[in-house]
Amino acid sequence: MIDWQRVTNLREEIGAEDFEEVVPLFLEEVSGVTDALRAGPDLGRLEEDLHFLKGSALNLGFAAFSNLCSAGELRAAAGDAETVDVGEILDCFEASRTEFEAGIASAMVS
Repeated sequence: MIDWQRVTNLREEIGAEDFEEVVPLFLEEVSGVTDALRAGPDLGRLEEDLHFLKGSALNLGFAAFSNLCSAGELRAAAGDAETVDVGEILDCFEASRTEFEAGIASAMVS
């Protein structure tokens, strides 16, 4: 679900201090979009929302979430936005966030 190598690479690329700032910003920005989708997706901008989520997820190693966003983005771009399983995407984000936060907390203790 999480590409831990990507997480490690990002932390090394930007440094531990900046990483500690990037993570909450990522979660805040992504949560803003996922909250809007949860409230009721705007099918007219679903492709754009999923594109944003996909890119953000890739940057922080949320691999499974990024894959679902990518597939949904392609469907929306093809005119099939109503067939995108937004619930599955949102569930994956929540599960990914839980796994990520647990992994980060574990790494901090180690």
